[in-house]
Amino acid sequence: MSQSRVLRIEGELTIFRAAELKPVLLDHPAPSEIDLSGVTELDTAGVQLLLLAKATALAAHRELRLVAPSPAVTEVFELLNLAAYFDDPLLMDARGTYES
Repeated sequence: MSQSRVLRIEGELTIFRAAELKPVLLDHPAPSEIDLSGVTELDTAGVQLLLLAKATALAAHRELRLVAPSPAVTEVFELLNLAAYFDDPLLMDARGTYES
């Protein structure tokens, strides 16, 4: 059984950090969980990185979960209706917050 690897992202998940974060998100062994509790800002470049990480995980037949989304992440996911795409235990309730 493989050990899970958690990647915790702190600060901005934006175009200004895209080049820095891309190799970390696609590292080997790749993370099985991305902790988004420390994300202070998320833009479309950050969303693209998360989508790429998820697509890469799906192609490799491995799980990738996003956990503990910060308010900044929750706001963007709600705006873009992305919760269902990531298909993990994060479910938005009626107030727009995530619950496990």
